Amino acid sequence: MKPVLTAREMAMADRSAIEELRTGEARLMELAGREAARIVAGQFSADGNLDGHAFLVVCGKGSNSGDGFVAARHLLNAGAEVDVLPLWPESELSGVNLEGLNILKAYRLYHEGLRIFSGLDEALPHLRERSYDGVLDALFGTGFRSDPANRNLDEAVGEAIDLINTLNETSGAVTIAIDIPSGLDATTGAASLPCVKADQTITMAFMKSGFFQNDGPAMCGEVRVAEISIPRFLVEPCTCMLVDEAFAAESYRLRETSSAKHLNGRLLVVGGSAEGGSSMLGAAMLCAKAAVKTGAGYVCASLPEGHAAAMHGFAPEVVVIGRDPGQLLEKARWADAIVIGCGLGRSAASLDLVEALLRNGDVAGKKLVLDADALFAIAERGLLDLPHGLADAVVTPHAGECSRLSGLTAEEVTASPLELSRTLASNWNVNLLLKGRPTFIASPAGTVLISDSGTEALATAGSGDVLAGMIGTLAAKGLSTLDAAAAAAWLHGRAGDLACDVSSLVSSTDILQAIPLAVQELFEEEE
Repeated sequence: MKPVLTAREMAMADRSAIEELRTGEARLMELAGREAARIVAGQFSADGNLDGHAFLVVCGKGSNSGDGFVAARHLLNAGAEVDVLPLWPESELSGVNLEGLNILKAYRLYHEGLRIFSGLDEALPHLRERSYDGVLDALFGTGFRSDPANRNLDEAVGEAIDLINTLNETSGAVTIAIDIPSGLDATTGAASLPCVKADQTITMAFMKSGFFQNDGPAMCGEVRVAEISIPRFLVEPCTCMLVDEAFAAESYRLRETSSAKHLNGRLLVVGGSAEGGSSMLGAAMLCAKAAVKTGAGYVCASLPEGHAAAMHGFAPEVVVIGRDPGQLLEKARWADAIVIGCGLGRSAASLDLVEALLRNGDVAGKKLVLDADALFAIAERGLLDLPHGLADAVVTPHAGECSRLSGLTAEEVTASPLELSRTLASNWNVNLLLKGRPTFIASPAGTVLISDSGTEALATAGSGDVLAGMIGTLAAKGLSTLDAAAAAAWLHGRAGDLACDVSSLVSSTDILQAIPLAVQELFEEEE
């Protein structure tokens, strides 16, 4: 998994590379600008030759501007025509930033394709003369902080950002942000007014937490990480990481050649209801079949009486029991993991059932996935504060369910999902999977894993029930519920991608059918 840093953590990593590893600020800036130019060149030319291409580089006055000056130079070296627009006067530049500009100024003696403007007013008439393939945003870096009380930038900066966005909208020039789109807070993902809307962000060394929150996903576009010789050991231990395909592959346990069904994950699903003339049996059916499709060796579902035939018609592999307390506790002791809540309903009897299960030591000591109506029962009965605690459990709320559990509004939940998930997991002493795009998975110890796989394909009824069954299966097969939640979230998203070429047509049944494809893909990559 890849580290995801806050702005402060990235600043500390920069400083450690300079002071402890003696890398030097100028060397880091050279690496950053050169890597950015290399990645840009790769977008427009297979061999990196940029003859016939033109770029505008808009620079500020901090370190990010220095990266922009270096990138401009390397684009020139690759054969491009480059216009450089420093927003602040040369007198306000210093150190390696001024040095970068001075090197560019020396280039003008040898390169007719370079123009350096002295501010926005001088540049505007000339910008109409050249058609740009790309505009590089090097105004602000990760040191920028968004002010929640006043999101408006000063007039000059706002005009420069409007220029970048307008060129993108009217001319088709690709907008490429160096390190981060200017106006975006690298930690929170809150955007200023205005903010650069990038097609691509080339970030330095590590992903930033702001890419995954609030306005970040919409403003960053595709994110590429530039390797600039800041080694990972400088940021370890890292408390926030991005779940990736490699983690999903490492987490999925294949069946041994000589294994048997009871050795490949025994999962109990407690869900489904039929009350008041309505039925939510489908949620339990989706959960159970997702477990089968994810490779569980043995799945048992506890359903209301009289619903075995429906389950067997949908998933004949699933063993069905009723709600008899003795039989249910016997199966709970048998299971390697238990999923509680999918379609369980909100009647008094359902709430009593959830409470009885969680207050039972045999159940509380198991790996638990607490989803959907189990979360309603937990909130209603105050079951996150049990005397014996939960040994290895994950709660899986969406923003609305998290609001009910925490007492916060849904807007407060979505405003700072990373830190909130970390705080709630610690306060509740339970693993927490906060659903959404992306999905945040937090542990009581403070670790947060981010799963950014998947698209709007997952925004369909029953998708969460499928995810619950996948988490339960991976936990039953040997993972902790934290790792199971993270790996399942990634696979769930990938299955949604593979389910149909048109995301808006994907149903939860389609996602079910695509789970084996997502798992198979993991091991095809290894081969």
